[in-house]
Order: sequence, then C-alpha cells, then structure tokens
Amino acid sequence: KKGVELAIATICVDGFGDHRHEPTFRFVPELGFKNVEFNLLYRGTLTPRCIDGIKERCDRAGLTPISVQGTGFGGEGRNGVIKDLSHKMVLLDHCERLNCRIVKCTGSRRGTQGGLKSVIEVLKELAFVAEAKGRVVVLENHANNVMEGIADYEEIFAAIDSPNVGMCLDTGHFEGVNVDLIEVVDRFHERILHVDLKDCKERGKGHDTVPFGEGVTDFEGFLSHLMAKG
Repeated sequence: KKGVELAIATICVDGFGDHRHEPTFRFVPELGFKNVEFNLLYRGTLTPRCIDGIKERCDRAGLTPISVQGTGFGGEGRNGVIKDLSHKMVLLDHCERLNCRIVKCTGSRRGTQGGLKSVIEVLKELAFVAEAKGRVVVLENHANNVMEGIADYEEIFAAIDSPNVGMCLDTGHFEGVNVDLIEVVDRFHERILHVDLKDCKERGKGHDTVPFGEGVTDFEGFLSHLMAKG
C-alpha cells in the first residue's frame, strides 16, 4: 500500500492501568479508528485467553490489530537474558495469533538490566524467530534509556543486520532529549518500520507530551521527509 497506515495505541484511552482494554473497545470505534496497537504491559494481558478475547472483541467491533507492545528489553546475566528472550518470543506468538505484524518494545533505564549489551544479545536470537514468523521487532526510543539517541541505534544496527529488526521512531522522546528528527530519518530511514506520533512541549527539556498542535513538533516537515525517503 502507498502512504501511511494510521493507528491508535490502546494506551491513549486505557492509560497506565490494567483495564483489559475495556476503554479501548468502548471508545476507539466511536473515534473512527480501525487500526489498533495493543499494549500488553501486564501479566494478565499476556495469557492466551486474553489474546483470544482481544481477537474476538476486535472482530465484533470491526477493529484491526496492527501491533503489540510489551514491556522493555532488559535482562541481567545469563538467566535474565533467557527470560527476556522468552518474553519477546511470547509477544511474537501473540502477534501471530492476532494476525498483526509488529512487536514493539523499548529498552531499560541506562545503567540497569544489562544495558545495551543485553538488548543486543537477545536480538541476535530474536531476529531469527521474527524472520521465521514473518514478523518485525521494532525498538522504541525513550528518554533516559539505553535506546535514547543516535549512537545507541548505530550500535544496535551494526550488530543486528536483519530486515525484521528496526526502529520505532517516537517523536516526543527524541525531541525531549534534543535529537533532531530529520537527522534520525536521514541516518536510519531504511530501518524505521514504525512511528509513534507525539507532540513535544519543549525540545531538550525531557519527555513532556502535549495535545497535538500545542507543542513544537513539526509533523508536516517530519512526515514529508520520512515519506520522501520511502
């Protein structure tokens, strides 16, 4: 398909809370969205029963799951890496079960959970699983995180040369730490597979999201440049 597929994330209506996506199924159809990213951030949302329930409710509501987001990468030591890999493989299974294509996760706070090294260790194995399933794993940038700036992604992509592992570009978090969106697109456009659109209150002053149009993010310039890069 040409152009951009627009979706809404369940966190936009559920907020941070384990509501089993009840607000999502109540409000998203009224908002006119069809594509939905499901945030699977709590233990109860990771069970096969919950995933089957999401699928059934989507069918009834006329919604299409396009991605799932899990908790961030991070596992200290051998056992931690194994557990983290297992969790991400479960997310890929759920992605397949919902017939969507994208698994999205961010990292952990800098200096914790094995750092960027453990993320790369997991991705070296996870890339093969994603390729076999025909799914993609996207890595979301986040302020004060091991995936925060351009150098972090250069290190990851130098180690993981898979078309099934890419970036989820979060506009709000990059601008919050004063990373230029155009520079990110120029450097990584071949690896940008997913985008989170958030308006940032003020560049370089931390992640502070505001309603669209009230912040400083130049969506027209950024999206036009991204589209021009294919």
